Amino acid sequence: MKKVNNGGGLAAIRYTFRKAKEVGGTWKLWKALRSKNACKTCALGMGGQAGGMVNERGSFPEVCKKSIQAMASDMQPAIDANFWREHSVAELQEWTPRELETAGRLIQPVVYTRGASHFETTSWEDAFGRIGSKLKSLNPDETFWYFSGRSSNEAGFLLQLAARVYGTNNVNNCSYYCHQASGVGLNKSLGTGTATVTLDDLEQSDLAVIIGGNPASNHPRLMTSLDHLRRRGGKVIVINPVKELGLMRFRIPSSVRSMLFSPEIATHFYQPHIGGDLALLTGVAKSLVECGQHDTQFLENHCADVDQYLVWLEQQAWTDLESKSGLSEAEMREIAELYAGSKAAIFGWTMGITHHVHGVENVGAIVNLALLRGMVGRPGAGLMPIRGHSNVQGIGSVGVTPKLKDQIFDALTDKGVQLPTSSGMDTMACMEAALEGRTKAAICLGGNLYGSNPDSTYAGKSLGNLEQLTTLSTTLNTGHVHALADETIILPVLARDEEPQPTTQESMFNFVRLSDGGERRLPGPRSEIDVIASIASRAIGSTEQIDWEEMRQTSTIRGWIANVIPGYGQIEEIAESKTEFQIPGRTFHKPEFATANGLAQLVTYSVPDLMPAEGASFRLMTVRSEGQFNTVVYEEEDLYRGQERRDLVLMNPADAEEQGFAPDQPIKVVSEVGEISGFLARRYDAIKPGNVLMYYPEANVLVPRTLDPQSKTPAFKAVKVTLTPVDE
Repeated sequence: MKKVNNGGGLAAIRYTFRKAKEVGGTWKLWKALRSKNACKTCALGMGGQAGGMVNERGSFPEVCKKSIQAMASDMQPAIDANFWREHSVAELQEWTPRELETAGRLIQPVVYTRGASHFETTSWEDAFGRIGSKLKSLNPDETFWYFSGRSSNEAGFLLQLAARVYGTNNVNNCSYYCHQASGVGLNKSLGTGTATVTLDDLEQSDLAVIIGGNPASNHPRLMTSLDHLRRRGGKVIVINPVKELGLMRFRIPSSVRSMLFSPEIATHFYQPHIGGDLALLTGVAKSLVECGQHDTQFLENHCADVDQYLVWLEQQAWTDLESKSGLSEAEMREIAELYAGSKAAIFGWTMGITHHVHGVENVGAIVNLALLRGMVGRPGAGLMPIRGHSNVQGIGSVGVTPKLKDQIFDALTDKGVQLPTSSGMDTMACMEAALEGRTKAAICLGGNLYGSNPDSTYAGKSLGNLEQLTTLSTTLNTGHVHALADETIILPVLARDEEPQPTTQESMFNFVRLSDGGERRLPGPRSEIDVIASIASRAIGSTEQIDWEEMRQTSTIRGWIANVIPGYGQIEEIAESKTEFQIPGRTFHKPEFATANGLAQLVTYSVPDLMPAEGASFRLMTVRSEGQFNTVVYEEEDLYRGQERRDLVLMNPADAEEQGFAPDQPIKVVSEVGEISGFLARRYDAIKPGNVLMYYPEANVLVPRTLDPQSKTPAFKAVKVTLTPVDE
């Protein structure tokens, strides 16, 4: 396919009109996008009471291809009963992620029983009866409860409360497989696990350092702020093994100036090897200190263990940092010089930082860099983990974690709720327990747990070993057809803008917005709140403290959240006041940190060697395309990388030549846990030699279950693979 010359632009506008035609017209799509609901895709935050396509600064229109894709998916026609009769499970297992996603909206509960050839439709009462009976028959710790970040605060709080009243702490969310390392790393250093800045801060900065991410594809609305930064004369440093087109040039469709002049975004682009970030960040810090560009007064007044850190930094040898990063000493010093010239710098990162066995240490190294120049605790500067799902941060805030914060635990106990004290399991621990038979049933609030797991073969066996697996979903995904338990139940739920009652969501900038909901598009699906309350009433029953019928009201749930969740006091009246709010105590505009001693903590670590890439061995990282969001694939093409298909291994032309691969030659890719045969060796000069890219989730079969020991996050971005021709 023809590769575009920039991100956004006319291609994005043409795409919008094409999707509008698919869903019934431009006006219909416009009304849906402008409704008073939070955007359904990334956590940058958009919509709410200001209306769709309005960001937290009030800027309009903030158009985003990702939100259009998600909205168009929710506006699909229904999957009727004939579908389940016409398509066997075996046939559905052959469908691609995109084919499953575009099959239509789920409107009827369906059930699969081991040995059957097809899913069968069933009634809501039958489905609830099956789930309730199974939960009653099990020890609570024989279950686990998994949450996607697309659900509301109300649904997340209600289901985690139900799980704990039922008797288990096996409660976890999708962040374990994405940004958990950010939360752990930030907490270790600053006492908070979220961004220290607001969107306004980004508009005041003069330098943005974007590490291990591709926001042009995954968070397109962030490009507006980066464009504004460039217009102010600021700089954008991008650190990534791949030169991504959208970070080089991006035309913002809502800006005439941007459309006419196709502005450059990145002023500087640096390409470490996959896994080389920690050495690179250490080298930049070392250069800052050697050149005397660190803020000694800030360090003395506001940081702990400064002397220990500086001694450790001095001990890091430049030759080691060069060999372990893939960058020269001169390049690392250049980054340090650019940073030293900044008066207000913001560091942003995504899963290129967190998807490593040293993900927490990567985050700690970024925090170190910010602290060295006092870039935390002042306006226009700070730390910005660029999160994925639209409410993944809110889900964590309202208690969807294996261990409740002491303040939440105590508040619930004060309300008379009896809570379990057993240790809860993280997501991978739940997968291991399922395979070993220690857990027998699971409930998934949205998401695609199978598709988001490393080692797809293992994931299928693990979830397939359950006695019952229940998922609340709007559309089909690979997990529904590949992760088949003895009994697999799919419950159709309403989309956010179809909810009959208001719900809330929290952005990555700690801003809580109110979604009004709206009219249902199709008969059949139910509110997540209604489904959760129905399951709880059958499996647990009401207690003196909790009446599940009352809990069907989102206003009741918000009352609980206001009294239990730190910083959420204003949520109780949000539906009446329509006043959205910033969570207090998380944004640092003064150097006063949420640690025990009020000081920020500088961290030290062991800089790892690079994964070898010799002969036929390469470093692989899995990536998302411009045509997908997380595990959801909307389009087969990857527009910004110029790829028309997904069964590819993107590799540097020099590497392909050295291996003797003809253009688009079918090859075999082998890792320690799996192999893929027949994917095409596609020449792609934007990737640094020695490294290759493959698309997630298809390539997950190659990803080992290697975890960051601190965050329990899999290393999706660092996989050793061997590439050979198919006929060998």
